[in-house]
Amino acid sequence: MSLLNFQKGSIKILEKEMKPDSYDLKSQIGVVFQDVAVFDELTVYENLDYFCGLYIKDKNTRKSYIKDAIELTGLEEFEKFYPKQLSGGLLRRLNIACGIAHKPKIIFLDEPTVAVDPQSRNNILDGIKKLREQGATIIYTTHYMEEVEILCDRIIILDKGKVLATGTSDSLKTLAKIEEKISLEVNNLEEKYIDEIKKLENSDEVKYSENVLEVKYKKGKNNLVELMEYLKTNNIKYDKIYSERPSLNDVFLELTGKELRD
Repeated sequence: MSLLNFQKGSIKILEKEMKPDSYDLKSQIGVVFQDVAVFDELTVYENLDYFCGLYIKDKNTRKSYIKDAIELTGLEEFEKFYPKQLSGGLLRRLNIACGIAHKPKIIFLDEPTVAVDPQSRNNILDGIKKLREQGATIIYTTHYMEEVEILCDRIIILDKGKVLATGTSDSLKTLAKIEEKISLEVNNLEEKYIDEIKKLENSDEVKYSENVLEVKYKKGKNNLVELMEYLKTNNIKYDKIYSERPSLNDVFLELTGKELRD
């Protein structure tokens, strides 16, 4: 899954020929790999100074840029720490800071929130949103569909190297076969009721597991009302009923398949 936030001029940068000595072009691009790539022998600040210094030679400008990168990633209290002293979440934040410290116009981020704690994940996502607001083009790869919903303007769904679909979040959701999914907690629901719910108008798929009833619909606008009336008529007590439209995760699984992957 890739998401893109293209700003004016980004296409022209990508279309230019990249050569070993194309430093002006490289200075406009930032890359953050999934695997952390920093120097263990350098402190947080020294790592940032090194990577930023590859493109920003003026010391005062570089110092200002490093300060911005530290504030963006929330590393103010860890400037003198070595990578081995950082938690996994902080290490990933340092990895991102090193990739964006020189203020590139295009930033490639490869699954930057893998295996991080919730607090670090939120910090990383907030930082990415700030970079976008500041005018950077973000090209972001992830398997977490909720991140895509939060961040992306344009989405590309890839599977085995092939583009399966492209568009906005709303336009891609129209590809889902379901129109609505209703979930509710019901204790010890009898099989006969499950069979009857399957026969309700517009009902397409019904699942009941661990006291959670899930009903999917392909169409219809009053499905929730109809289901609630059925439950009331049959004196079936329930908790926490809610309705949701198709998510990007539904679309992704529908396009790529639900079988397990290596």
